[in-house]
Amino acid sequence: MSDKEDIDIEEDFVAEEDGEAAEAPVEAAKTNLTKRRIIDNLLEERRLQKQLADFDFDL
Repeated sequence: MSDKEDIDIEEDFVAEEDGEAAEAPVEAAKTNLTKRRIIDNLLEERRLQKQLADFDFDL
């Protein structure tokens, strides 16, 4: 048994040249980033509201 194994290479592989297929992951990434920012903003707002509620105004 040798240390190196033969790797079968699929020679009939064709890369997609369709422009729409290449842009789909970018759109998904933008959507996910937008959702993440919205969630982050809501969490930050909730944290600030809690701090404001806990703040002692009678200084």
